[in-house]
Amino acid sequence: MKRTVALLIAILLGIQLSAQITHTDKGAVDQTANTLLKKAAAKMSGTVSFSVTVVNLDADKKETFRHKVDILYNAPRYRVKTSDLEIYCNGKAVWQLNKPNKEVVITPMTDSDDDITNPARLLSNYSKSFRAKFIREESDGTAIVDLQPMKARSYHKIRLFINSKTGLLKKMEQHNFDSSRGVYTLSNFKNTKATDADFTFNTKANPGVEVVDMR
Repeated sequence: MKRTVALLIAILLGIQLSAQITHTDKGAVDQTANTLLKKAAAKMSGTVSFSVTVVNLDADKKETFRHKVDILYNAPRYRVKTSDLEIYCNGKAVWQLNKPNKEVVITPMTDSDDDITNPARLLSNYSKSFRAKFIREESDGTAIVDLQPMKARSYHKIRLFINSKTGLLKKMEQHNFDSSRGVYTLSNFKNTKATDADFTFNTKANPGVEVVDMR
């Protein structure tokens, strides 16, 4: 599965959205965008589960692949599952299981763990790596916020689409410099219960899987 980066955001509830800019020693801060981001992060407090449908488009806007990702999140812990890959993070270590190769690689958790397949974690850390900009609110109540990376990456922005009434993230778009685009649609969002075991890969329950411990 291709690793791409992404981020998400959500909305001001109960007031009209308009761009409010405050200048600081670190540059312009878009207060409206930041408020939306905080609102979205609050929606992902506690333990939540959701699905992300990933569609990558080539430069001609043709679909190159479609992938479904199921995520369980409880800050700073998370679990990501796809057809070929599983990622477990207990807040200290990350287990990445390549199912076709029957191999799991264990690494320490770092602040750079910001794969788009875990938008909840991206949202909680966005201010470290991105500048947020409120774009507009559309007639159907969808708020749009752009995240622009502070350091050079393969893409120039992440565009977020948020339901301005509920505060839930609806969709993310990663806009790449080569004109390709990754589209991430969120669904099946719900509060759920989880145990510590849900965020740790169980090697004993998976005999035959090679373990590569890089901690």
